[in-house]
Formats: sequence, structure tokens, C-alpha cells
Amino acid sequence: MATLILVRHGRSTANTAGVLAGWTPGVALDERGTAQAAALPARLDGLPLAAAVTSPLQRCRETLQPLLDTRPDLPLHSDERIGECHYGEWSGRKLKELSGEPLMEVVQRHPSSAAFPGGESMRAMQSRAVDAVRDWNARIEREHGEDAVYLMCSHGDIIKSVVADALGMHLDLFQRIHVEPCSVTAIRYTRLRPFLLRLGDTGDLDSLRPRENVNEPREGGTDGTAVVGGGAGAP
Repeated sequence: MATLILVRHGRSTANTAGVLAGWTPGVALDERGTAQAAALPARLDGLPLAAAVTSPLQRCRETLQPLLDTRPDLPLHSDERIGECHYGEWSGRKLKELSGEPLMEVVQRHPSSAAFPGGESMRAMQSRAVDAVRDWNARIEREHGEDAVYLMCSHGDIIKSVVADALGMHLDLFQRIHVEPCSVTAIRYTRLRPFLLRLGDTGDLDSLRPRENVNEPREGGTDGTAVVGGGAGAP
């Protein structure tokens, strides 16, 4: 079956503001995110792509635009099923503020039972995203052959949930996975099992360096919490 390249959108204005964006309109790439998007075509150079599929949200479309500019013949499709989690009443709120909500502990420790007020459950988020991947795998293979490669541009929690499914991990373990902004994750699907070939690859190791400031945010923090929505990546 097809090989899927998952690209998380570049760093956004919501990422740097520490806001859980969700489907809030008008969330764009910030200056660093724009630079990350501009570098994406070179990182994918030489990789034949049968198609690109994007979340309908602005930050994903902006991330793909430089790639589309260099590959004007690349078919582009939009699929709401790989759009960000519907965080409902949490959308647009500061992550620091949300950290005090009782539901946050459930999101961190038992996400398969977490449902956002006025939004969707994390199980529903994973289910629609995995369904989208399976459908696109079948379509790409049917139209381009079993060795075809295609790309999806999506969001942190969506990509983490797809990776967890590919690894046979329960959704309750998916907060152990991290993908940086504009990182590349690759999964090759076969008849018997998927193979995770790359995870959160940016070619940049800055996020692994020791912190100069103990207050500098990072995945895992000091108490092992994951950043809901995916985080802003290296400073």
C-alpha cells in the first residue's frame, strides 16, 4: 500500500501565544512558521508525491503553499477529517489557564475517555483521522500503484493519534508521542501492518538541548505533561 508523509503545520501565532487554537479562524503561521514552510520543498526534494491532502485550516494551507509553488502539477485535496480536534469551549483559551481544568488531567492520563465541552471526544478525533488515512491509502494505491507516496498536512494531536494507531498503541498512550511544527512523519502501510519510518523529523536538534531558562516551556515540562495541540517546538 501507499507510503504516507505526515507534515505538521509550521509554527503558528497561536503556538507562540500559548493558545489552544482548535478551529478558531484566522490562525496563521508566525515568522518562524513561514520560514519552516519555505524550507519544506527542499526537504522533500526528489521525493515523488502522488498527491497532497490538507486540513482545511489556514495554517496548514499556508504550510503547503511553498511546496505547491514549486510543484504546480501536484494535486491538492482538502479533507475535514484531518482537521484539528474540535476543542469546543476550550478553543481560543490559554494553555496555562486550561492546565487548571479538571478535564486536563483526563486529557493527559486517560485521553480515550476525554470529551471537550461543546466539542468532540479524543476517540472521535482519532477515529475520523484514521478513517481518512485508510480511505486515502486505498485511493492513492488504486490511482497510482502500491509504491506511491503522498502527503498530508495536519495538526499535532491528529498526527499523534494516527501514529498511535499505526504502532498498535492504545489512545491512552498517545501523549507519549511528540511532533514538532513542520516536522515530517512517515508511515508505510502494508497488507499486514504499518511501519513507522520517521517520527517528527525536522533535521533540527535544538529542542533536545538543555534549557538555559528553567521556565522555558518544553514537551514534558517538569511533571511529564504533554502540550495539548502539539506545542510550539524549539524556541
